[in-house]
Amino acid sequence: MTQQSHPNDRPPAGDELLTISEVAAIVRAPIATLRYWRHLGNGPRSFRVGRGVRYWRHDVTDWLHQQSRDDGPVSADPTSKDDRRRQLSQKRATT
Repeated sequence: MTQQSHPNDRPPAGDELLTISEVAAIVRAPIATLRYWRHLGNGPRSFRVGRGVRYWRHDVTDWLHQQSRDDGPVSADPTSKDDRRRQLSQKRATT
């Protein structure tokens, strides 16, 4: 669900506020993607300061670590594209 910060959440001591441009550089995604993730309620926790969107650095790094731990979508067909190509070429060779 949405990962917006609660106004009373306090960042760890020494944490740093990041702009959307800085976060885009860290996660190596376009700014538009971060805006889309924010719209969907995905992505690192963020909040507004005036008209700008800000992120705590620890929220961005925590989110990245969580992404690296999560499994991706499971494919219905466990064979890779290369395996399927090999199977097709073998099948064609035998017919």
